[in-house]
Amino acid sequence: MRHAHRVDVVRAAEGELMARLPEGTLMQRAAAGLAATCARLLTGRRGRVYGSRVVVLAGSGDNGGDALYAGAALARRGARVTAVVLAPERVHAGGLAAVRAARGRVVVEQEVGLADFSRADLVLDGIVGIGGRGGLRAGARPYAEAARRGIVVAVDLPSGVDADTGEVPGAALRADVTVCFGTYKPGLLVDPGASYAGPVQLVGIGLELPAPDVTALQHADVAALLPVPGVESDKYRRGVVGVAAGSATYPGAAVLAVAGALRGGAGAVRYVGAAAEEVVRRFPETLVTEGGPHGAGRVQAWVVGPGGGEGARQVLAEALASDVPVLVDADGLTELARLGPDALAGRTAPTLLTPHTGEAARLLAGADGTPPPAAGDLAAARLATARRLAAAYRATVLLKGSTTVIADPGGAVRVNPTGTSWLATAGSGDVLAGLAGSLLAAGLSPLDAASVAAYLHGLAGRHAAGDPGAPATALGVAEALPAVWRGVKETPVRA
Repeated sequence: MRHAHRVDVVRAAEGELMARLPEGTLMQRAAAGLAATCARLLTGRRGRVYGSRVVVLAGSGDNGGDALYAGAALARRGARVTAVVLAPERVHAGGLAAVRAARGRVVVEQEVGLADFSRADLVLDGIVGIGGRGGLRAGARPYAEAARRGIVVAVDLPSGVDADTGEVPGAALRADVTVCFGTYKPGLLVDPGASYAGPVQLVGIGLELPAPDVTALQHADVAALLPVPGVESDKYRRGVVGVAAGSATYPGAAVLAVAGALRGGAGAVRYVGAAAEEVVRRFPETLVTEGGPHGAGRVQAWVVGPGGGEGARQVLAEALASDVPVLVDADGLTELARLGPDALAGRTAPTLLTPHTGEAARLLAGADGTPPPAAGDLAAARLATARRLAAAYRATVLLKGSTTVIADPGGAVRVNPTGTSWLATAGSGDVLAGLAGSLLAAGLSPLDAASVAAYLHGLAGRHAAGDPGAPATALGVAEALPAVWRGVKETPVRA
């Protein structure tokens, strides 16, 4: 599992460690790990470090110092290193001296620096560290816009990305690889910041850290959570998931939700709704019950809302009146937004909400005493949005998007590392809802069910789209789920 910590927590841990170590030890550890990664990248690209053109973009403070010391290490291995100093009055003196001692070149003129940047085989982005806020300043913006031919390696965080949130409020430097120190930063795991980071490599520097602020599951974590029937299991002991979805207008939503539910670990799927004929024709193993959730018989979890149409309000009310976990999606969320958080106030069983950002905006409008938000603003602040929703509705929230974020009312937050842009297709969310509901019925907590469902759904999207990628259908994603389930169980490696 990847653990990420806020900047203030990292700073406190660094301070405690530095008080016990000789001066400069922590920076040397970071710089050594950074230089080793850069050496591997240069060797993979050019076959050697010797003779490579390396540019260090050095801002002020320790981030620039890390980059300068790493640049000095590469210079001692024969790289032609140029340190471009963006803030001469605040540059890290020790790091700059190390570059000069290693016969590196130092420039302060922007035009010269930009020319070197464009020709470099590798660029170290040490402009702004994890404490930076508000995007790149004017003097650094040209580097975010300039053409480059080489690899850009971000030092701890791409400059211009908010370390705590992943927000990118202005210009930012896009990295090909990010080397972070001590722990992941939340902004490296969630878009839009994650899209600027590239693959992230963690260098341990000996920090002692408390519980993480954000986590991301990996293969081994998901494999441990997947439900497996025992020798005495039957379909009822494995759990029954109820699916109340579809309408005369949207029968396909029911088919797709059931498709996801059948592949989510529960022993049986019980369907109620207007699309029973279509569901049974496609999936004859489905248990069909007339009426709504109230008279459907015993289930261990309900999925309500996909394609629900005009009857969604009644279906939602009946499901919420039950004593089992309820997943609310699509039209169910529209109705819940009209009712507000009080609709969940009397529930003793958990609730899982699965909105996209447009639905999140409607849910939040007036729900937590703040002005109605714009969907675009919520998409740019995904961690804050998921946390706000979980707190306002006292429910677990799976916020869908380029990075899926899961938050529970107790404060736990997870981000999903899998997926593909090809999942942006009609019906994909219906499959996800059915899959997560089935995992709920199989006994997973809402946080785990949502996290595992998002992980598998993302892998299935990749599988269905293939490599290098092609349009995939929602049903194709559902059909890929057994293969990725087996793959996770057989190969517990990092995503």
